[in-house]
Amino acid sequence: MLTASNVYMQYGDRVLLNHVNVVIKLRDKVGLVGRNGAGKSTFLKILAKEITPDEGTIAMPTDGTLAFLHQEIEIEQNKSVIDEAMTAFEALRELNEAIDKMNAEIASRTDYESDEYMNLLERFSEFNERYALLGGDSSEGDAVKVLKGLGFKDKDLHRQIAEFSGGWQMRVVLAKMLLKKPDYLLLDEPTNHLDIESIIWLERFLKNYHGAVIIISHDQQFLDNCTNRTVEIELGKIQDYKAAYSKYLELRKDIKEKTQSAFENQQKMIAQKERTITRFMAKATKTKMAQSMKKQLDKVERIEIANEDTATMKLQFEAPPRSGQIVVEAKSLSKSYDELNVLDGISFKIERGERVAFVGQNGQGKTTFAKILVGKLKYNSGNVDLGHNVSIGYYAQNQAETLNGKLTLLETMENHSPPEKRTQLRKILGAFMFSGEDAEKKVSVLSGGERARLALACMLLRPFNLLVLDEPTNHLDILSKKVLKEAIQNYQGTLIVVSHDRQFLGGLTEKTLEFRDKKTYEYLGDVNYFLSKRELESMREVELHKTEPNGIPISAQKKEISSADKEVIKQLERKSQNVERKIEQSEKNIKKIEADMAIEGFYESENSSEIIEKYNQEKEKLSNLMESWEEVQIELEDKLS
Repeated sequence: MLTASNVYMQYGDRVLLNHVNVVIKLRDKVGLVGRNGAGKSTFLKILAKEITPDEGTIAMPTDGTLAFLHQEIEIEQNKSVIDEAMTAFEALRELNEAIDKMNAEIASRTDYESDEYMNLLERFSEFNERYALLGGDSSEGDAVKVLKGLGFKDKDLHRQIAEFSGGWQMRVVLAKMLLKKPDYLLLDEPTNHLDIESIIWLERFLKNYHGAVIIISHDQQFLDNCTNRTVEIELGKIQDYKAAYSKYLELRKDIKEKTQSAFENQQKMIAQKERTITRFMAKATKTKMAQSMKKQLDKVERIEIANEDTATMKLQFEAPPRSGQIVVEAKSLSKSYDELNVLDGISFKIERGERVAFVGQNGQGKTTFAKILVGKLKYNSGNVDLGHNVSIGYYAQNQAETLNGKLTLLETMENHSPPEKRTQLRKILGAFMFSGEDAEKKVSVLSGGERARLALACMLLRPFNLLVLDEPTNHLDILSKKVLKEAIQNYQGTLIVVSHDRQFLGGLTEKTLEFRDKKTYEYLGDVNYFLSKRELESMREVELHKTEPNGIPISAQKKEISSADKEVIKQLERKSQNVERKIEQSEKNIKKIEADMAIEGFYESENSSEIIEKYNQEKEKLSNLMESWEEVQIELEDKLS
């Protein structure tokens, strides 16, 4: 067992862990959850003995093994991917040498009945079992299997580590840890740099893992698929739930509601008894009884309501300066990385006030296109133009990681601030939940979520009318995601958001652009409309789905179709999708009215005739919409045939 006993940890005047106790058994699969900055990463570092708590102890069996994946990695740059992964088997090599020595000793001894000989045989058996468990002679094959599971191709295995981005280097480090097969595997945000296929592979690996796993992640589905226990850190305390994340949320809510109800009932009982005691104390004949009642009341174990961390950042975008009607326009845009063609002839226009989501598999060009639009990346051919008076607010996928760890929070803000905002920086930091002495902290000590909040604060120091967000929710906790979404919904400028987070995207945009096979496909609705049109249940299915989408490619029509016909087809497809949305809404309206009409006594009510008339009008409207949709489909078929 891995045991944390009476652990206390304090930074400045802030208590992160207040004498907490946790026991992790082998084969436990634990999700470690809590608000950004609650102390999750610190607790993992304490369990891994990378830092020492102010008080308390960490205990693990002497022969136990532990591996810890955190956000700050160090890796040999001059080795190939496969060679670096194979260093995971150093313990296996040492174990094999020990087995060889014991084998030689067994062969040379003749004291078959002695205790020493029996102990030697027992150790020999244990070492052989351990050797088999760690992979034995299949080590290289296992290394290739794990690396491929995490997304590497055959051609990547012999490339130098230095050739890969930080995210891919993180995958190599993770592969090494999985190959070591430690008894206790500690993972801090392991999915941040993985695509969906790699995440699903990792879920299956961890679900069947022989040892204990402790995971920090803001990916609810990943936690649900990997864990069977949830440990929550909140305001220095720990609560332990024997359930995966979604069930934990239900249990947590139920427990809090029951505790609140019990607390309120107890407070009523206490108040009533105290009133009785006060009355009895005033009467000489009742004094003894009152004293007895008071002693009984003093013995009652009082129910306490635990403090809850409900603090959230206060996020509000400034009113944007007015831009021209056309904000961004791309024409026949293509982009390649050496031999890899990512975008091929993309044409796209965004008008003032439009809100667009970029979705699709990893590697299909979403981030590339976003970087081109904001001028961070050059393209090979075609053209992209910003409209009149367009000013850009850009949050990159790795925005939080680009912050200089050696600077303080205040210095970081000063580097991003226009002169007129300098006097407000501490107040702005406070709005993003950095108060008091936090302003003098180094960026390097912040958690991933805290860095994300700081990066958002820096972005908001200047007004802009085009907001481009690339995976903005990666490090944010649930409450922070909610605050960010509400702020974006109130933002009055033009929006482009790249995300895989269906809950975050739902209702946020009015147009969805799918990137697939070097082209773009347009859907006139939010992410839920897009998924319904693709007949998919989740954004994970978008990543894994291999069939051709139903949307009409903006710039990928058959070669025999003229450019004029392409424009007509695009207009017809937009019209079709608009009509479909209206049909869906009309059908909902009809169902609602029918439900009202089914209520007992409806036809005797004063407004029944008015509702019936409205019902007939809605039915006629639906009929006309269906006719319009059929006409558009016929026109589309004529153009595409």
